[in-house]
Amino acid sequence: MEPYLSSSGISYGRNDPNGNAAAAVARGNRGNYRLYLALHSNAAPEIYEGMLRGPDAYYYPTSAQGKRAAEIIANGLREIYPEPELVNTRSSTELLELRRSKAPAAYLELAYHDNEQDARWIADNIDAIAENLVISIADFLGVPYYPPVFPPRVPLAREAGF
Repeated sequence: MEPYLSSSGISYGRNDPNGNAAAAVARGNRGNYRLYLALHSNAAPEIYEGMLRGPDAYYYPTSAQGKRAAEIIANGLREIYPEPELVNTRSSTELLELRRSKAPAAYLELAYHDNEQDARWIADNIDAIAENLVISIADFLGVPYYPPVFPPRVPLAREAGF
């Protein structure tokens, strides 16, 4: 997501991937952010392992801006997820990132990593997902989205036929 955020002039902070949710929220609360976005992949309860699919965008029930962010993100994902009817927006009082963030917060379970189709969808579409999320973030923030300009790819010698 970083090149997409940067090209649109959206400043961001990143959590320590080895840290926990409480540390991520504390870091976010030290900044002056207009959105706190928690990105995760989901896992079904054991009895449903491998059977559930689809993204879920969560928000805290009393946060109108958190709900707005989650709905924008879910609507964006419906454009690229292969089964848009499986993309949900849900409220939750249980998720620490939603309860404790000073900024409006959205918590995204991108898809089920224990479902082979969902895991493959994430792996095969990581750039499209990143761009889609940044387009949604720009929409939420009310700023224009500008796609990054990547340098042309130079083929490897074996790809060029040498």
